[in-house]
Amino acid sequence: MAAESPLRQMTTTGLVAGAAFAAALALSGCARGGAESPPEAGDQAIAKVDGRTVWLSDVRNEAQAQGLIPKGAGLDPNAEVFRATLDQLVDRKLLAAEAVKRGLDHDAATERRLAAARERVLGDRLVEAVVAGAVSETAVQGLYKEQVKAAQRAEQIRARQIVTATEPEARAAMKLLAAGGAFEKLALQRSTDAATRFSGGDLGYFTPDVMPPGYATALAGARPGQTVGPFETHGGWAIIRVEDRRLEPPIPLAAARPQLVRFLTYDRIRDLLETLRSKAKVETLAKPAAGASPTPSTPAPEGRS
Repeated sequence: MAAESPLRQMTTTGLVAGAAFAAALALSGCARGGAESPPEAGDQAIAKVDGRTVWLSDVRNEAQAQGLIPKGAGLDPNAEVFRATLDQLVDRKLLAAEAVKRGLDHDAATERRLAAARERVLGDRLVEAVVAGAVSETAVQGLYKEQVKAAQRAEQIRARQIVTATEPEARAAMKLLAAGGAFEKLALQRSTDAATRFSGGDLGYFTPDVMPPGYATALAGARPGQTVGPFETHGGWAIIRVEDRRLEPPIPLAAARPQLVRFLTYDRIRDLLETLRSKAKVETLAKPAAGASPTPSTPAPEGRS
């Protein structure tokens, strides 16, 4: 017999854990009866198990639930993850149908598990519906603008450098610059810094705190177009010409979007649960043992309180 693929082994391992939910699906399907309709517009029938259809959306949703593909991503029927997930769904249907044949659907333990599975599914659907309204593009962009406005942005400097091994070499380079020598050309000819000499000494934009000792002090108050130095630093003596000063640009919306979505999702679910708890009567009957530490509360994410 050929060895199972890692994906197949992984999905087979989850069969026992998903048995109660699989039985719930089987029972709900039996209750509907008759011809099956596609659960989603444009859905495609992928397989049949004793007359019951497995849909493309079933396979995609299961793969997303297991974290095998990203949320909202499509699923290629030729991919190994698709075949492995389909095999798992087929196995679940077979196991659930056999459980019904053996009367396990009327077992008290099964009924409790089915009820718990139903509560989980209903809770998830409520969260999905509430979040879908809260995490809109308008909300994401609004929170992004709010965070950009409130952010403390550091000043960035763009500069070029010439680094020499000794102070006399640095002072000789300064004399050439004072006589009209091109900074970029001198950087190429005289700088010992291999990372910048071939780009005319260009350091790009940076904040002084990330630079070696001496840079922050030398650059304090230096204006664009001004040359400062020489000053001693790691690896020798440096001469710096300031090209530009600007405030650090905000993180692009595309890069910030995942964190913004997580915050809006957390914020909306927290509000929903606080509202529901305020209207409900919740009694905790199990009391912690004397001296036991209380369960820590979940901290709020960074951002608005």
